[in-house]
Amino acid sequence: MSQDTSTLREEGNNHFKAGDVQQALSCYTRALKISDCQSESAVLYRNRAACYLKLEDHTKAEADATKALDVDQGDVKARFRRAQALQKLGRLDQAFMDAQKCAQLEPKNKAFQDLLRQLGAQIQQKAAQLSSTDSRVQQMFKLLLDSSAAVSDRQKAAQNLVVLSREDAGAEQIFRNDGVKLLQSLLDSQQEDLILSALRTLVGLCTGHQSRTMAIVNEVGMDRLCGVMGSAASTVSLSACHLIQVMFEALTEGMKKEIRGKDEAILPEPSRELRSMLRHLIDMLPAPSVSGAGRDSAINLLVKQVPRKSLKNPDNSLTLWVIDQGLKKILEVAGTVPEVEGGPPLTDNTPMSCSVLLNKLYDDLKSDKERENFNKLCEEYVQYHFGCSDIERKLRAIQTVSVLLQGPSDVGNLTLELSGIMDAVISLCASENITHQQVAVEALIHAAGKAKRASFITANGVALLKELYKKSENDRIRVRALVGLCKLGSAGGTDFSMKQFAEGSTLKLAKQCRKWLCNEALPPTSRRWAIEGLAYLTLDADVKEDLVEDKKALQAMFELAKSEDKTVLYAVGSTLVNCTNSYDVEKPDPQMVELAKYAKQHVPEEHPKDAQSFVKERVVKLLEAGVVSALVCMVKQESPALTEACRECIARVILALVERQEDRGLVVAQGGGKALLPLVSESTDRGKIKAAQALAKITITSNPEIAFPGERVYEVVRPLVSLLALDCTMLQNFEALMALTNLAGISERLRQKIIKEKAVPKIEGYMFEEHDLVRAAATECMCNLALSTEVQKCYLATDSDRLKLLVLYSGEDDERLRKAASGTLAMLTGEMPELCTRIPDTTSHWLEIFQALLLSESQDLRHRGVVIVMNLMQADKSLAEKLIESEALEILSVLAKGDDPKQASVQRAAQRCLDLAIEYGLIQSNEGGVNGKTM
Repeated sequence: MSQDTSTLREEGNNHFKAGDVQQALSCYTRALKISDCQSESAVLYRNRAACYLKLEDHTKAEADATKALDVDQGDVKARFRRAQALQKLGRLDQAFMDAQKCAQLEPKNKAFQDLLRQLGAQIQQKAAQLSSTDSRVQQMFKLLLDSSAAVSDRQKAAQNLVVLSREDAGAEQIFRNDGVKLLQSLLDSQQEDLILSALRTLVGLCTGHQSRTMAIVNEVGMDRLCGVMGSAASTVSLSACHLIQVMFEALTEGMKKEIRGKDEAILPEPSRELRSMLRHLIDMLPAPSVSGAGRDSAINLLVKQVPRKSLKNPDNSLTLWVIDQGLKKILEVAGTVPEVEGGPPLTDNTPMSCSVLLNKLYDDLKSDKERENFNKLCEEYVQYHFGCSDIERKLRAIQTVSVLLQGPSDVGNLTLELSGIMDAVISLCASENITHQQVAVEALIHAAGKAKRASFITANGVALLKELYKKSENDRIRVRALVGLCKLGSAGGTDFSMKQFAEGSTLKLAKQCRKWLCNEALPPTSRRWAIEGLAYLTLDADVKEDLVEDKKALQAMFELAKSEDKTVLYAVGSTLVNCTNSYDVEKPDPQMVELAKYAKQHVPEEHPKDAQSFVKERVVKLLEAGVVSALVCMVKQESPALTEACRECIARVILALVERQEDRGLVVAQGGGKALLPLVSESTDRGKIKAAQALAKITITSNPEIAFPGERVYEVVRPLVSLLALDCTMLQNFEALMALTNLAGISERLRQKIIKEKAVPKIEGYMFEEHDLVRAAATECMCNLALSTEVQKCYLATDSDRLKLLVLYSGEDDERLRKAASGTLAMLTGEMPELCTRIPDTTSHWLEIFQALLLSESQDLRHRGVVIVMNLMQADKSLAEKLIESEALEILSVLAKGDDPKQASVQRAAQRCLDLAIEYGLIQSNEGGVNGKTM
């Protein structure tokens, strides 16, 4: 057992020296599992700490170094590594003590002395900063507490406090100087500017700090914070929402982190605070004193905090708790009809936000039993209100069904099928009361979402909707009836042969929708319904063509997309997906089509105007109309209405917009590139892939440092690496490799980011791909990555065929592959001469391959070949002998005599090869050139 531990430790040491830190880490970890000797384990912990330092995991480095020191306090290496880790963790006092101890044990060690000086300077700087900060905090507090001070001075002090709270030292000083009580008084001040400053200061105090957040939640109280969030002032409400979001993040992230060492605090489990915060948000929902904006903020926070972030996490207890405690309260908001007195205040976005929340909760359920309970609670609520004789209660039930149909549609369909609901909807459509009509027509529209329900309504409700559209004197009813007709008219989807209405009817409906959309006299909600209609009708290519030609309608749609009405987002996204044909279409097998025709089965037909030439023209017209700026604004919206499905629509549209290389510059210039970055992390799985592919296309043809300035360029790497997967298409693999090649050629930091994302093994896998373009792209990417020392060391490993593959690819017929492989070889043999002696062992044809490079018609290949030969000759005399004994001498002599200025680099390298041969005494020289070989 002891021998096994020693072997693993030696393997780890060798890997560490070769730069393969991950393998070293693995060896040390395996050795620790079987080690039964305390002193042996201490050494392993010390070595593993060095690995963690290299990997920048300073918390684990500090922990391992401490374990080593627990065994041997005199282990100077372990203490030095702990000092380095503590320095990076910001625990300067502890780091200084360790460094001081190291210097005492080895006074002449330069590394210890250097670290001691660094830490001394950092501690002095921090002390000066704290002293300065303390006096600034005191001055601001004095001004804010002085009621006789000028309002402008107090406002300025409050703003300065916000800035200070964003610094670690400032936040700590505010907190320790009893600043939370002062901030509470500002929250109660009734002055909007001061309240905003207090909220923003609290954000600074809570960000990333669990213990402070718990103290603030308990001291300020959720009652006060929810009261501020329920304010009628939208800016105050949004700021309070942001603060509570930051508090949630600090508490949940704090639960995941390990806290060690001197700064460890014995904290209670924050789950009690989390549950308390969620309970307050749930209680806000039906409260009549809460503003519409505040209610939307509460729903938004529940959407973000309750459902699991990943279905891989088995714990959905929070969702079950919210359903148990708050589902009826959510349904109470969902069933509120704004025009009917007695309900809480709503915004235009509230019903859609409720739909999103209900859908998120339902999707987070794991079992049929949990879903049955959800269905039962919803059915009971709807039946309770629908069973009353009071018409307003019946309206509440129908409105609840509408919201459910837009959210968890399975639940919505079950409630719709409850006895009497559908009959009541049809009946109320004919009511003389406008509110009753509006609620019923909206329910009818949402009910037509499924083919089964659509055919029932087509048979029973089309005549009614036509009657309402033609005869109603109220625009709100007419536009909704129009959307109902649009939805039913598009039931055939993109199938040209499946049309519900007579020829030309769909175009007439679309024309009316565009007319409503452009009518600025109508309220935004009515114009939003017009876009809903177009979202259905644009499945017809004739409608798409008419819409992109109507610049006024496009401008109106884009302006609504940028407005405060968030409910329009999905409709705009769907309309644009249809216009750009960026939806997925499965092309049927031609043989199956013929078989279906023979069997007289229905065969879907593509509209002639859905051909690629028409789609390209539509994309150009959308770009000219300013579609990119609208999409950028849509991505920035902070609303539950910006669902993952909506984000997927935006990603699909941007991907369609960057399909043509000549359009990519315009998309990037208008912010389209930056808009893709949040879409690769917050979307459906398919949406993430579409966004990543669009990033790849931009990165291939644009300068990444301009397209994604600053730190953003590093955010591009992970989504590109995600495209190197088997479930992605070959085109997506190819474009990702091309984009990574571009990034890898920019800087060492970017290469390190690509390596850190574990892309190298994936890229190597694609170097074996049968597809010529993919194989060449992977080899080109590896060529750029090989500029990194870490990748170069991979080629030193004797247990792989990496080097052999490059030599063989240098002799392939595919010129692009040969250039990439020979370029990598030229660079590696120059950087690592020890590789050169291994080349003859890779293949017996190595001489022929390099000679073929020297004789190539391509100047690039000739240059790569002569550089490889030069590197081989410089590295080893025996290799030089083999090369000179072959036909290479004659070829090099010819290349060295060239007088073409374009061949200057080849000529110089060839001459250097001949000079080396002369130095080695392999050939003789006279004034006329090479005289011949020596014997």
